[in-house]
Amino acid sequence: MRSLDLPASDTAPALKAIGLPDAVAHPDEKDLAAHLARNRYGRFTLTEAIRPGWQLDVVPQAGYRYDAYVDPATGARLPALVAAVSSEELFDTFMELLEPLGETCDVVIESSHESEVGVVESTREGIERLVLESLLWDFEDVLLHDGCAGIAVMHPELSLEVMLDEHKLLVVYAQSRQPFERILKGRGLVRDDRLRFISQGEHMHTSNTRHARRFQELATRLGT
Repeated sequence: MRSLDLPASDTAPALKAIGLPDAVAHPDEKDLAAHLARNRYGRFTLTEAIRPGWQLDVVPQAGYRYDAYVDPATGARLPALVAAVSSEELFDTFMELLEPLGETCDVVIESSHESEVGVVESTREGIERLVLESLLWDFEDVLLHDGCAGIAVMHPELSLEVMLDEHKLLVVYAQSRQPFERILKGRGLVRDDRLRFISQGEHMHTSNTRHARRFQELATRLGT
């Protein structure tokens, strides 16, 4: 899975604060519980996977921006789109973004549940997109609400990739952004290249043992 230069850190099961000073990372239990329970900011609803940091230096909001992946070895640039989508629209948008990838795809799922070994990736090559979509609908819960799980779906030959990452951001890599941008605009998303995402500020990931088990079920069903 490719990675943009969006500040983020490895996650751990249960709850992990990313980039929070000690005094801020440990508010009293009542205040922390209230902060974690809040999932709505204006018209934007978060999944259960992630929460902004205590100081709210990035307030979650819907939208997308242009970006690019730069190959560290060659310096080649691959255009990208990054989007934040409200929870109630997120999975439908992800599935719609898979359509331009064609009839057959490769899939990579990644997990950081076992944080002591880092991020673990599993790959399935050559799966029919419609079969994949049917399978992913069965695991919508873990893909949306597990802050230690991510997925990328790729064209088997071209530089085309759609990712739903651990921060529940949508990232598209493609030489031509237009087919994917039309989908985002059709979903009512507005382009703002100054938009900051939750991964770029202090933030917390959440997960649990049920999500970890469900992720393993997904890996088994995919045949990775």
